[in-house]
Amino acid sequence: MKALVWERTGLEGLVLREVPVPEVPPGWVRIRVKAAALNHRDLYFVEGRMPVEPGTVLGSDGAGVVDAVGNGVTTVRAGDEVLVNPSLGWPKRSDAPPKGFRILGVPDNGTFAEYVVVPAENAVPKPAHLTWEEAGALPLSALTAYRALFTRARVQPGETVVIPGIGGAVALFALQMAKAAGARVLVTSRSAEKRQRALALGADAAFDTESDWPQAVKEATDGRGADVVVETVGGVTFDKSLASLRPGGRLITFAAGYGSHAMLDLRRFFYGQYTLLGTTMGSGEEFAEMVAFVERHGIRPVVDSAYPLERARAAFDKLLASRQFGKLVLWIGE
Repeated sequence: MKALVWERTGLEGLVLREVPVPEVPPGWVRIRVKAAALNHRDLYFVEGRMPVEPGTVLGSDGAGVVDAVGNGVTTVRAGDEVLVNPSLGWPKRSDAPPKGFRILGVPDNGTFAEYVVVPAENAVPKPAHLTWEEAGALPLSALTAYRALFTRARVQPGETVVIPGIGGAVALFALQMAKAAGARVLVTSRSAEKRQRALALGADAAFDTESDWPQAVKEATDGRGADVVVETVGGVTFDKSLASLRPGGRLITFAAGYGSHAMLDLRRFFYGQYTLLGTTMGSGEEFAEMVAFVERHGIRPVVDSAYPLERARAAFDKLLASRQFGKLVLWIGE
């Protein structure tokens, strides 16, 4: 089968080559991948920021058709159209992932191949309203956004949610989900085009990230501030995110792509009675809830562009330059 494998650090180390079709262990299923999607996690491996063994197939997001099932599998059948839940070894909702939790695509071979094998419980029925491109773009980012908003931050209808750095996939899912849940959503971006596209998706206001947007948030909330900030950027926006919160507000963070360290004014933090929440990915239980939420509200992933697997380097180039608005998808199967 064709697969995109990591051989060495740098984009030139991504190699498309033939590798054996994986065997199906008992309790697992093999999926013929129709579409997969890039995440910043894949870029970190390519850049050498996270360890990976040469010859590993990258890719965490994907959707396709079940090709074969292992012994003992009764929940899925060959021919089923499924999403790949990339959260391995985390079946039930919990405060933090259990020991042994890992994400598909390092150390396990991932979805940037014609076939992938996963535990049967990680093959979840594909929502009928999604195209294959959209289905391949859904799993990792939508799961991350869902747990951040509803399990950790407990966003309620009528609350104001701020999302700095709109344009990334998790941020866009957070926008769509928060609006579907009845929240008011304010976003920021340096790009005027991204701000306009976010407004078209339902954002209630969009501010220039280079401006004094915490003050703009206060003005938009009658001086009160936001109930929740979904911090998808990293250290460079952390201080402004905190400054935009109301007293007693919640800041949820899961990103460090633009700085993994932030200065925290402890006096301001404890006088403000703020809550700081960390999160990443989610459980199988939350994945099922997320898919049901997406179906119930008719949410469609925002797909920036799609490339054949042979042109994966172009997709990585675009992700590296942060030129995308939404997911970058790889077409793999017919």
